[in-house]
Amino acid sequence: MKIYTIGYEAVTMAEFVAALQTAGVRRVIDVRALPLSRRPGFSKSSLAAELATHDIDYVHLKALGTPKRGRDAAKKGDVATLRAVYDEQLELPEAQAQAAIMLDLAAEMPSALLCFEREPAHCHRTLLLEAVGQGAEVIELYA
Repeated sequence: MKIYTIGYEAVTMAEFVAALQTAGVRRVIDVRALPLSRRPGFSKSSLAAELATHDIDYVHLKALGTPKRGRDAAKKGDVATLRAVYDEQLELPEAQAQAAIMLDLAAEMPSALLCFEREPAHCHRTLLLEAVGQGAEVIELYA
């Protein structure tokens, strides 16, 4: 199974959609705790609507997002704290359930995990796949 990841930091909606289409992604799995964005078009409702116009499915899995303390650590470049906070998040029953859903969704059709951070090494989506994506081929998309 392939699982794509993509961040929308510093890209336009057109560049973002083009990267998804070029890779053949058919579903975006939003793993942000708060699916809001100051970047036009990247908040949950508007993003889902835009993706639908390109025949790309959208699913939000809130429990796979990073709690505020982890997001604050990530902004400071404190990867150790981000990892510790996110490890705790993934132990929660709702996160475990949504991780299983995420894997099932990704197995159904080409899917990309979405978060803000452009660089996957600085993002919890990499931690998520390290924890639950054993055996998956991870492909990082850059718009």
